[in-house]
Amino acid sequence: MASPTFKLLFVCLGNICRSPAAEGVMKQVVKDAGLADAVFIDSAGTAGWHTGKRADQRMRAAAANRGLELTSLARQVQDRDLADFDLVLVMDRSNQADIRAFDRQGRYQDKVRLFCDFCTEHEETEVPDPYYGGAEGFEKVLDLLEDGCAGVLQRVQQRLASSH
Repeated sequence: MASPTFKLLFVCLGNICRSPAAEGVMKQVVKDAGLADAVFIDSAGTAGWHTGKRADQRMRAAAANRGLELTSLARQVQDRDLADFDLVLVMDRSNQADIRAFDRQGRYQDKVRLFCDFCTEHEETEVPDPYYGGAEGFEKVLDLLEDGCAGVLQRVQQRLASSH
């Protein structure tokens, strides 16, 4: 198997709700597009409180209701992530500011984008953190992720086509 030619990182605060769900949605979208071998997808948090833990049970349950299995374990963003990944998608502006702190020389700013920039069906500019809310918050996050991941797939397909 050839190594992936495009690397994608999703980032939220704790890496137990939004970013692991984005990772799960994107893995399914990429698989459905027949690109699973060409794209590496990961997620991380700007904080390390939950390192080594599975995604929040409420998010796993909401994702399972949509046929998605969230299997990743939480990890904290590392300095090398900005160099290693082709696109770093953050869930909100606070995550964006935290990630930019890892990029002291400003070399990777073009790689760091707000996830909702890729949404076409929703007006939100940030993916809200559902952690302290009810079940509807997790569903809203998944709605946004499904919308945005379709847009991210288009970006990935363009990059893969231009690299051949």
